[in-house]
Amino acid sequence: MPSISKKGGASVKRFFTFKRKYLTIPYFLFLVLFVLIPILIIVFYAFTDTAADGSLIFPSGTAFLSFFTSPTKVNVLVVSLFLGILNTIICLLIGYPIAYLLADKKVNQNYVLVMLFIMPMWINFVLRTGATRDVLNWIGIQGGTHPYIATMIGLVYNYLPFTILPLYTTMIKLDKAQIEATRDLGANPVQTFFLNILPQSVPGIVSAAEMVFMPTMSSYVISDTLSEGKLTLFGNIIYLHFSQSMWNQGSFMALIMLVMIFITMFATRRFHNDGAPQRGAGLW
Repeated sequence: MPSISKKGGASVKRFFTFKRKYLTIPYFLFLVLFVLIPILIIVFYAFTDTAADGSLIFPSGTAFLSFFTSPTKVNVLVVSLFLGILNTIICLLIGYPIAYLLADKKVNQNYVLVMLFIMPMWINFVLRTGATRDVLNWIGIQGGTHPYIATMIGLVYNYLPFTILPLYTTMIKLDKAQIEATRDLGANPVQTFFLNILPQSVPGIVSAAEMVFMPTMSSYVISDTLSEGKLTLFGNIIYLHFSQSMWNQGSFMALIMLVMIFITMFATRRFHNDGAPQRGAGLW
């Protein structure tokens, strides 16, 4: 009887282990249908050209030459990179101290303050942008006369919650014992911050930067609405090409965005493992 019981238990264990493998099938299908296949289609169209009779010519470098020989498109990419970096820096400068205070239980006794900063993420993106435009017009910052200022205010407002959230989730896990140890060893508040707190929060900083930089470049609703069409970001120009059925050039610019995303992920991958906070804190 014990041997039968053991065999039965092993069979049940193998049954559930085998069944758990099937749970990955929906995720795998989702990746293939909505990630891999669209990327392959973008790559295909990026290196094709449309003939006069409507047929596709593959391979073709027409889209490549059209982009890099166009000063307007290159300028849009440079401006988008600049605004993306600037928006990321501003959001980090504003969001970092806010996240640090929210993670301090001596300052924030409950999660109400956290929810107040996260709640704008629940509101429709277009509605938030339209409301921002109305407020800016009311205080005298019209997009037609100050397109860059109006757009930057809208970018910071919309992406600041995406900065605070990853920073907050990182800072509530800070090793308080190490922070107290630095103070006990005679470090002043500035030394404690730069040698202990900041290195421990590097993973949150990297995550926040990733959540702000690339979406800033690819967004087009904010710049189009707040600048009244006077400021074009990279997302705008991609949208315009696809809306005008210029699939080849639009796909090539979308491919540039994908390459930039992969480079960013590759450059920051070492900050996303479990050991990153401990290694950063070890600088002390």
